Amino acid sequence: MESILISYLGVVQKYATFDGRAGRREFWTFSISNIAAYGILGILGSIPFLGAIFRIVSVIFSIAILVPSLAVGSRRLHDTGRSAMLLFLGLIPFAGIIILLALCIPEGHPGDNKYGPNPKALL
Repeated sequence: MESILISYLGVVQKYATFDGRAGRREFWTFSISNIAAYGILGILGSIPFLGAIFRIVSVIFSIAILVPSLAVGSRRLHDTGRSAMLLFLGLIPFAGIIILLALCIPEGHPGDNKYGPNPKALL
């Protein structure tokens, strides 16, 4: 649990760092943690009387993690040797998100690429 929190906070500390590379673990830990947070906020948002507060918290959370999500997505695409411009695929309903997720699944290039050194080598 501590490792997940450290990984999540590591992404948040790189709040607006769009250059460089992000490994699979960094990207997926951040993404799955956000999905879990949205699920919890969604459940809490359905509680009568208190639901409105949790829906507002959900909107604030969404705004707060927008830039870090774009940044880690950009770095993840860089790790696989792709341009961050592919993030615009996410604007295509349904299919765009699926394509982006598929692009983020493969392991990154083993050595350095034009976007920087291998994040595994930095550990």
